[in-house]
Amino acid sequence: MCACYLARAGLDVTVLEQSGKPGGGSRTDETVPGYRFDTHSVAHNIINMTSIPAELDLGGAGLEYREMDPFAVALFADGRRVRFHRSVQRTVASIAELDPAEADRYRRFVDAAMPLIEVATLGLEAGRPDRRALAGTVARRLPALARAAPRALRLNALLLGSYGRLLQERLSAEITRGPISAFAAHAGAGPDTAGGAFFALWQAAYHRYGQWHAVGGAQGLATALVRRLEALGGDVRCDARVGRIDATGGRAAGVALECGERIAADLVVTACQPQRALLDLLDPPLRGRHGDELRAVQVGNAVQALVHVAVDRLPPYAGARPGDWNGLQSYVDALDDVRASFRAAENRRLRRPAAAYAFTPSALDETLAPAGHHTVYLACPAAPFALQGGWEQAAPELADDLLEQVEARAPGFRGSIQGMAVRTPAAMAAELDWPGAHPMHVDIGLDQLGPWRPTRALASHRTPVPGLYITGAGTSPVGGIAGAPGRSAARAVLRDTPSVRPPGTQGGTPGRRVRCGRARSA
Repeated sequence: MCACYLARAGLDVTVLEQSGKPGGGSRTDETVPGYRFDTHSVAHNIINMTSIPAELDLGGAGLEYREMDPFAVALFADGRRVRFHRSVQRTVASIAELDPAEADRYRRFVDAAMPLIEVATLGLEAGRPDRRALAGTVARRLPALARAAPRALRLNALLLGSYGRLLQERLSAEITRGPISAFAAHAGAGPDTAGGAFFALWQAAYHRYGQWHAVGGAQGLATALVRRLEALGGDVRCDARVGRIDATGGRAAGVALECGERIAADLVVTACQPQRALLDLLDPPLRGRHGDELRAVQVGNAVQALVHVAVDRLPPYAGARPGDWNGLQSYVDALDDVRASFRAAENRRLRRPAAAYAFTPSALDETLAPAGHHTVYLACPAAPFALQGGWEQAAPELADDLLEQVEARAPGFRGSIQGMAVRTPAAMAAELDWPGAHPMHVDIGLDQLGPWRPTRALASHRTPVPGLYITGAGTSPVGGIAGAPGRSAARAVLRDTPSVRPPGTQGGTPGRRVRCGRARSA
């Protein structure tokens, strides 16, 4: 993302990718022969809350998104179903089929959260290069900002608390608490995490902006970015593992690959985990207050584990309706199930049954599986990276647990299985040299978001080393498939580089060489 914006401004950009192909957390591979699965992210939501796809004309580079609606279906073990549509009204009607009073509580919950979501998503546009367009966005959202102020004050105490507490205070039934907590768990934070309340309020964002699948899988985004970068004159080198960032002369001067090749550059932008970049790869490493603050950044042990299942038909959920396979299928029966899974993971244990959900992207995208067949992406959002006894024995136990949870809700599912691949946190970390297999690189909390991500001193994407910048999931404003950190980092580079045209224009003065990349990272 950053590379595209820099190349558009006229810089000479090369991306160094440590893996055999681009993508990092947005990859799609044939993990089961004949079936293509997303290996990390499966739904691209945050980037579709920004203007980035339009600014870079990623559609013109081949990127196509299809909306997942309903964006979630809660499938309870006792047979109850709740469908969460982009339409709040349709969602409330679905909840009312089981509990009219809870349906009204959910409506009020979303109404209270929506202005806060408008404010939060405005922060994703902070690096927008077109100032007039940004000013217009701010103007359009002024009414929401005004409405959000008093509500934010009323919610202040809850926002400082956990999303478990928020859900228990604002909702009264597990038919809403359970599936909302399944979505909130995507942040990598458990229901007891202080300052995590906003992750439950984020539920309103799916009603406002929807949930999206990239045709061809998550790789579709990476492929479009590479095409756009190459069209702008940049290039990507794969299998280029960076072993050292050279700053021995007091400023970033290039990188040394593990193969021994040295590449000189005027500027270096790193997209790997900030601690890996600035404490391990940087030579000399970041020291003093900046280094101490970065070492203190919180990185939890609860991460994601996946089971990819190839099947010859969609999971036969009892009482299913058309569209039930479009989005997330939640198997979380109660908020306490998520709570127990996170507590176990932080104690290096794997709970059974684990908190779990599924996606079946082949229901929207025929390119992922043979005709008539499907891909089922099973996920546990609270698996321990470091696990007592290790993952070798636990991997088949996790797979059996998740398959059993599907079977309980879709009798006959096991009989449809054509193949399977288990992706443990340990395997994912080794595959992309991904520290801790943490999907956000560092935890997301109120003290590690926006102007404090990863630390307050580094949130501008600038480092104490002249010519060295940071971007990626562990940097401001937020992690995930967002694009916003890359755009913001590019804006910082361009502000500091007077030889190029101002942000928002094209065709700057070429010649400055920039190295961007996920050096030894996801």
